[in-house]
Amino acid sequence: MTEHPRPETRPQAWSETRPPPTGPETRPETRPETIGTAPGTVGPGPEPRGPSPDNDVIELLLQQHREIHRLFGEVEGATGVRRVEAFDRLRRCLAVHETAEEEIVHPFARYAAADGAEVVEARLAEEKHAKQTLQRLERLDPALPEFAAALAELRAAVLAHSQREEDEEFPRIRANSTPQQLRGMAAAVRAAEAVAPTHPHPGVESPTANLLAGPLAAMIDRTRDRIRQTAGRHGG
Repeated sequence: MTEHPRPETRPQAWSETRPPPTGPETRPETRPETIGTAPGTVGPGPEPRGPSPDNDVIELLLQQHREIHRLFGEVEGATGVRRVEAFDRLRRCLAVHETAEEEIVHPFARYAAADGAEVVEARLAEEKHAKQTLQRLERLDPALPEFAAALAELRAAVLAHSQREEDEEFPRIRANSTPQQLRGMAAAVRAAEAVAPTHPHPGVESPTANLLAGPLAAMIDRTRDRIRQTAGRHGG
């Protein structure tokens, strides 16, 4: 009896065993504008509301005030090389912050309220005194008791100055500005800080003085910083 070869069998693919659809697909259509949104909503959703450091110069300055206060604590709590490095961060932060305020914030506040000029002149006098103290600190050895005493003096002056800004200047700015102006000043402050001198320059407090002396001072300061950083990396 002759046996005939049995036909070869192969497992059926999943697509062949899947039952044919009996009706339209039930999955909801996914449109590009709904990706990443909650069910039942269209588009990316509303932008975050309310003032923030990104869109409000006052919130930006308050954030920087908090950072300056933190840096004072960092310097006071450090010793040796760490204190030197922490003081460099504090000095740079103070220098660029005050320059930006003098170029952008104070000029607006001067004309924002009837007594704006009086308020701003008082703040500029405080900033000049703080720069003088900061400049004196730069010349002192951080390990000396004189440095700690001068640092305490600077901290008290800066904290009192920032509190007066928050109590007297910032409310006048907010009451006499639009959200667009606050947003524009926030961007302008960041731009000014990016090219500001990184060391104190007492006597350069007005917008005109900053515009005339600032670029050269900034170039010298930033070159000086790079030289110090390079020397530090090579044990200089």
